[in-house]
Amino acid sequence: MNATALTLKDFDFDLPQDRIASRPISPRDTAKLLVVKDGGLMDRQVCDLPQLLRAGDLLVFNDTKVIPARLIGDCNGRKIEVLLHRPSAGNWQAMARPAKKLRLGDTIVFGKDFSAEVRAKDPEQGFVYLRLLAKRDDIMGALAQYGHIPIPPYFNREDDEQDKRDYQTIFAKSEGAVAAPTAGLHFTESLLNNLKQSGIDHAFVTLHVGAGTFAPVRAEKLSDHVMHAEWYDVSPKTADKISEVKKNGGRVVAIGTTVARSLESAGSRGEIAARQGETQIFITPGYSFKIVDILFTNFHLPQSTLLMLVSAFAGMETIKNAYAHAIANQYRFYSYGDACLLFPGK
Repeated sequence: MNATALTLKDFDFDLPQDRIASRPISPRDTAKLLVVKDGGLMDRQVCDLPQLLRAGDLLVFNDTKVIPARLIGDCNGRKIEVLLHRPSAGNWQAMARPAKKLRLGDTIVFGKDFSAEVRAKDPEQGFVYLRLLAKRDDIMGALAQYGHIPIPPYFNREDDEQDKRDYQTIFAKSEGAVAAPTAGLHFTESLLNNLKQSGIDHAFVTLHVGAGTFAPVRAEKLSDHVMHAEWYDVSPKTADKISEVKKNGGRVVAIGTTVARSLESAGSRGEIAARQGETQIFITPGYSFKIVDILFTNFHLPQSTLLMLVSAFAGMETIKNAYAHAIANQYRFYSYGDACLLFPGK
């Protein structure tokens, strides 16, 4: 199977509104975990991971840190909402609403001593390019003061103080993401300790999740979709650790689709290598995974590139059955929801 034969309708499903989690469960590692293996389904909890994996396995996390990338400003008396995507040649690539009303040279004022100048527009991709202007060029300080945590739009609410804690992993350190690597949100210090005691190590990559993660796939045929670019870094230390684990018969467990995309980008030639740069890898059914052996991830939106990736990993029919089971058994979906542990399909 390949992307040329697939359409958006192949990745659609109906989800009751009450299945969308607007807040995480506490403790985070008590979330439900659907184990999908050899065509079978097993209901467990995230805290059961030490018993579901084996000594010598390696968990790989994304240590990116979410920045307050959502900004509300004023331009010529009109409210403008901005979602930063990533730095680009001294400017910031961003989504703006309403973008059509912005003209080159316009200034968007977000607060005292913090504004943005519109430097360019890319209507085809839906981006604007902004030069952020802050007192003493302290952009991150200005974002911390005026920005909002960019929680997903399907929450249907504004962000609050609780989201500043909830929408960040416990190992977040590399600032730059505008969306959380949500699979990592389930992990607690207690769970990490239990995994370590079971002989299960961990490593880190960085992929700064961009605003494109919220953008719908507009092309009806998957082969016509252009994946948004995101910056990633697989360090020599992590690459060496993965190589050693595989040499010793251990398995690489990607914690989330961002990690899967990072590892497959760095291992595109069949072996993992330290690599840093941009990736636009678009993984769909028919793709042969080279580095990732097991995938731990949340439940994803219909017609999303993330659903396409997990379908490529576990098999389309297997994922359809797993999602139907999750809906019927009151699993919670999306960023603050429950998780699944996917073993590769045949």
